[in-house]
Amino acid sequence: MRAEERAAAFDEFASSTTPRLRRAALYIALDRHHADDLVQHALEKTFLHWQRACDAPYAYARRVMVNASTDWWRGVSRRERLGATPERASDRDVQNDYAQRDLVLTALAQLTARERAVMVLRFYEDMTEAQIAEALKIAPGTVKSTAHRALAKLRSSALSELAVEEN
Repeated sequence: MRAEERAAAFDEFASSTTPRLRRAALYIALDRHHADDLVQHALEKTFLHWQRACDAPYAYARRVMVNASTDWWRGVSRRERLGATPERASDRDVQNDYAQRDLVLTALAQLTARERAVMVLRFYEDMTEAQIAEALKIAPGTVKSTAHRALAKLRSSALSELAVEEN
């Protein structure tokens, strides 16, 4: 593949999948700025390894994002987390959108990095257990048990929230 063809193919891939990658990265990273960094890193690595990635570039980029997020979390001992702020004012009422997003991000924040990756890939990316196992390089049984534990945590959290609201 010539350099011009490679660049054109990558440009088409990047422009068509960046919004989808960004949404997945937000759910993996739980932080808009870190999610943007993950997407940028994934696109950079995908471009550099286009010969290897061109058969399934979205899967390759998604895997790069999951690996980069895992590497980042391994290096973090404790950091202060700031709430997301809107980038610009909007004419419409976005309070409900932010409340729902905050609810999802708060729930995902209670999970470990692996649990969060499994949940995002299973329910947001709609991948099968076998696909998740391949993407994360873990056994299918590990995917099942991780998903089971994560769902149990989320259910428990949701039930405790309902109990608090009733009182």
